[in-house]
Amino acid sequence: MWIAVDVMGGDNAPEAIIRGAVQSCEEYGYKVVLVGDEKLIKRELKLFDISKLTLEVVHASEIISMDDSPAYACRQKRDSSIMVALRLVKEGKAKACVSAGNSGAIMAASLMHSKRLPGVNRPAIATLLPTLKGMCTVIDAGANVDCKAKHLLQFAIMGSVYFKDIFGIDYPRIGLLNIGGEATKGDELRVNSYNLLEKSGLNFVGNVEAKDILKGKADVIICDGFVGNMILKFAEGLSEMMLTMIKEEIKRKTLWKIAAYSLKKAFKNIKKKINYEEYGGAPLLGVSGLSIICHGSSSDKAIKSAIRVAFELISKSINQEICAQINKYNGE
Repeated sequence: MWIAVDVMGGDNAPEAIIRGAVQSCEEYGYKVVLVGDEKLIKRELKLFDISKLTLEVVHASEIISMDDSPAYACRQKRDSSIMVALRLVKEGKAKACVSAGNSGAIMAASLMHSKRLPGVNRPAIATLLPTLKGMCTVIDAGANVDCKAKHLLQFAIMGSVYFKDIFGIDYPRIGLLNIGGEATKGDELRVNSYNLLEKSGLNFVGNVEAKDILKGKADVIICDGFVGNMILKFAEGLSEMMLTMIKEEIKRKTLWKIAAYSLKKAFKNIKKKINYEEYGGAPLLGVSGLSIICHGSSSDKAIKSAIRVAFELISKSINQEICAQINKYNGE
């Protein structure tokens, strides 16, 4: 089982991407295809002992930058690292693609090279957030700005399968992100989605307000991509702000520094829980070829985690399970 890694995508490319890929091979024995500038990749690989690792290099002559228009870049830069990596998935030479590059381009390229799964109307991004009770999944986190109720229902089905595969919970709690708990709250999309989810047979716990997400009221939070992406970015900014404020306050007094030293392990555990690097990336669910979209500033640790997640999802046949659940709801 091979994973194609876009070496040229991300703020820390190519060095951090290559390090993360090498670490995944060293620690887990994975098979990885590094896609990008062949000369550059081979030069970086000389820094490591790869004699016992299963690594291949596939050349890609172009790069899609973060500023490129996704659809236009995918059409014009067909030999870019993103396009080549996903072409390998389409051709069956790799089972998944991992990239920290232009997220819009990753989605566009995924749809160009991979068909939607049978019965799926809109692929969606599923991302993980820490809560007081563990973790939750937010879906969609940015793939679909304009949605209908039937799309949010499918997000719930796909998110439920994903959460089950990652955490082993058979019937994850599904919550619809809304401005209030009552069934009649929100706009037409939210009201119609509530009605569909209530009849779906999923473990639907009702509406969830934004303040309840981090309390762990639901395992899977359903929303359109516009709202989901804002929630994700706000959560990232909030965690960074809190960590910075704590550090600054501790520095103010010597006694607090001493107390902080005794709590070093507790702070380390908290940082680990809210650090996106532990979870790697967010899968684009609903397409036949699995794509893991990583944070633009991903480190080697984040890339290693993303590759691990890709292998876990493939080994659990997530796409087959999504198809089965979608068809089950459709009565097929």
